[in-house]
Amino acid sequence: MQNIKLDLSGVESFVEKKEIEAMNWKIERSFNFLKKRDGLGNEFLGWLNLPKDYDRDEFYKIQETAKKIRGNSNILIVIGIGGSYLGAKAAIEFLGDEFKNYCSDFNVFFAGNNLSPNYIKSLLKAIDEKDVSLNVISKSGTTLEPAISFRIFREHLIDKYGIEEARKRIYVTTDKSHGSLKRYSIEQGYETFVIPDDIGGRYSVLTSVGLLPICICGYKIDEIMLGAECGMENYLLNDNNLSKNISCKYAAIRNILFNKNKNIEIIVNYDPELKFFTEWWKQLFGESEGKNHKGIFPASLNFSTDLHSMGQYIQDGSRNIFETVLCVENSKNDIAIKEEENNLDGLNFLNGKTLDFVNKKVFKGTRFAHIDGGVPNLAISLKKLDEFTFGELIYFFEVACAVSAYSLDVNPFDQPGVEMYKKNMLDLLEKF
Repeated sequence: MQNIKLDLSGVESFVEKKEIEAMNWKIERSFNFLKKRDGLGNEFLGWLNLPKDYDRDEFYKIQETAKKIRGNSNILIVIGIGGSYLGAKAAIEFLGDEFKNYCSDFNVFFAGNNLSPNYIKSLLKAIDEKDVSLNVISKSGTTLEPAISFRIFREHLIDKYGIEEARKRIYVTTDKSHGSLKRYSIEQGYETFVIPDDIGGRYSVLTSVGLLPICICGYKIDEIMLGAECGMENYLLNDNNLSKNISCKYAAIRNILFNKNKNIEIIVNYDPELKFFTEWWKQLFGESEGKNHKGIFPASLNFSTDLHSMGQYIQDGSRNIFETVLCVENSKNDIAIKEEENNLDGLNFLNGKTLDFVNKKVFKGTRFAHIDGGVPNLAISLKKLDEFTFGELIYFFEVACAVSAYSLDVNPFDQPGVEMYKKNMLDLLEKF
């Protein structure tokens, strides 16, 4: 079973067969680094077998905690930054809808991903008369943005409920045994969940980091793990058919294009539910590949919205870009377009057609135009936006990213540049 398809017809005029053949040895070598666990950063490969080997006790605890939180709270605030929130937010939007927080009796909000006083003050105002639980996610507990937010919202809970009740509403996802947040959680008696030592933040969405908020929002995390297991079978274990492994094919094509000076990849969606999935994708590839003055720059756009701001540049600007388009085959909903008597907009020819039909035609027409304009186009088709597909898609990109980074001869799993700016921030705040 495979809910993902890769269409390479939009790169055929840009990539020659001999270039693919020349890249194959490097992709195979990179894939073997992953499979044999002997490449750079191999101590962070816990995500590889996670879909089959995840902690069942922790999984059950997540499900029970989700019931508890939904039973005593109207609001969940997830505090985290980078991989500590992007995967969960990507899933919640992928599986939900744009306006769920406006018409639901249970809402989830995110904090700790910025330092804006306006944002924090507005969020405090929004939750003032609501029953609130917190899920703070941090390996160390000392990352600036989430640590400050945790202080603020912890104080809000203590003022509202008192110390004892506040303790029962704070859930911490952190290191199993080390770090200041783990120590503080033990002192305060907070319920804790584990960030595995061998899984980095941007690869952590299928751990408690992502699964707890996703489950609290009512989505089926068992289906997500089944989808990821399908991805594991298709993109990792099926190495005897590496030529048919579309995750490795994606990694190969993007590296070939990079070698042809296509050094910016724009990931595009035509469904707003995918907006934060592309944000997760940006961190995954940007933090994994952008090292040693190498790497494809990851960018994202939301079509057809951004066609009216960036369409001109893509069509006629610098030719150092290529596109990867996420397409949804079966929309969750659809609306038929009706005929109007006066036909002021001249669109009566669409009578009886649906919005999904129009959206897909916009995708095809735009793709043809961009290819003609010199922009290679890859298309990744998703059967539908459900839990199974989400899990498979996560695993598809995780494998592709690791293979692609190894092909650039960089470590896919460290982030030395991030550590540098964190140090500078704290130095400027006089914390040495």
